[in-house]
Amino acid sequence: MSTESADQGRSDLSLFPTFFMAGFECSTFIWQGQGRKDYIALTGHDQQIDADYDRLMDLGIGVVREAIRWPMVDQGAGRYDWSGIDPVLAAMRRCQVTPIWDLCHYGLPDDCDPFSDECVARFRDYCGAAAAYVVPRTSAPRFFTPINEITFFATAASDLGWMAPYAKGRLPELKRALCRMAIAGAQAIRAVDPDARMVHVDPVIHDVPPQDHPDLADDAWRKSFEEAYEAWDILCGRRLPELGGAPELLDIVGVNVYHYSQAQINPDGSRTALGPRDPRRKPLREMLTYAWERYRRPLIIGETSGYQNTRADWLRTTVEEAMLAINAGVELHGICLYPCVDVPDWFNGKWAQIGIFDVEDGPDLRRVAYQPYLDELRRWQRLLDQPENVEPDGLGQAWGRVQLAEVRRYAREWQDRLDGALRDEGLTPRPSAAEDAMQQR
Repeated sequence: MSTESADQGRSDLSLFPTFFMAGFECSTFIWQGQGRKDYIALTGHDQQIDADYDRLMDLGIGVVREAIRWPMVDQGAGRYDWSGIDPVLAAMRRCQVTPIWDLCHYGLPDDCDPFSDECVARFRDYCGAAAAYVVPRTSAPRFFTPINEITFFATAASDLGWMAPYAKGRLPELKRALCRMAIAGAQAIRAVDPDARMVHVDPVIHDVPPQDHPDLADDAWRKSFEEAYEAWDILCGRRLPELGGAPELLDIVGVNVYHYSQAQINPDGSRTALGPRDPRRKPLREMLTYAWERYRRPLIIGETSGYQNTRADWLRTTVEEAMLAINAGVELHGICLYPCVDVPDWFNGKWAQIGIFDVEDGPDLRRVAYQPYLDELRRWQRLLDQPENVEPDGLGQAWGRVQLAEVRRYAREWQDRLDGALRDEGLTPRPSAAEDAMQQR
């Protein structure tokens, strides 16, 4: 396996053609007794695949988190229907976009029990078949996420009772089962493509106790630093090695960050998101640094987005924190703006307004760029000397790929300018002061 040793330290080699990435929401869960939800269809991505990929080109984005939808592809008894993947592959080839393939995004086939040996074998076979289908139709390097957000999926499908299999009281067991499936899937993919890269994504969180309940501090710490990292620990073999985890399987760590990633845990077990000015919030750079130091694996921000009119501010703060993390030595390879196209809210079905593009109701599901968000992306592309649009002939070549050394240089130059501005204001140029300046804007 060629990825094991070179990435133990900080690499100057870029894994992806562009630093900024995007993703299309592709959940296929069975939701609270309402039947299966297919977000690729709900957002019209399956009908607008070519136009959506042209938008990626115009955004200067050459990397996309894209789906192979297990429940739609797997017909049972080893039979697969790849017809829904062919238009995606054609668009990718035309645009030379690099995919990160999501193979299970919260949805299992109807008759699949994740606690059973049969489900593990079925997922293993499906992952191997998916790799066998896409490998001859795509260029290396190839990236796969066997199971999206194991920790969150296990919680939502067990104690929260949001989605199937509704395994209340079995959260630890379901998390272990999903890890076992992900390990088997990764091994099956690498049996087809030994150099395939695995991108394992999960939220990083920071939980705090209520100010009048210091007795919950230990529970908050456990959730933030044990439970949130348990799936990654299992995948790399640190915990439960009998499940087959190994260091080379925890290849690329994708940390997902939203506003609710930092929350107060309440006595009843619920979480209340911390406000943007809550002094108990932890700087994102510290969370990225912790993940980097824990595993010493390449990182990406696998998902991030603000809500409604906060999207531009969220992106600005996220990238600023990412720059500070890079300058502190974190090997961060990219930031994925997720979703690219807006999605219906899971609970009320209304458009959530979290994408780069909003969606208008109607049969055409017309995409409308949220301009402040787009303007902020453009600003960072200029600061980091990133393309504001890309051409397919460049993305397929080494000379068209982003270089981490250049990203780091521009990150240092950005922080030098920020430090200079802080000195002019009589402030000490240190990360905490930089954060204060950002929050005061």
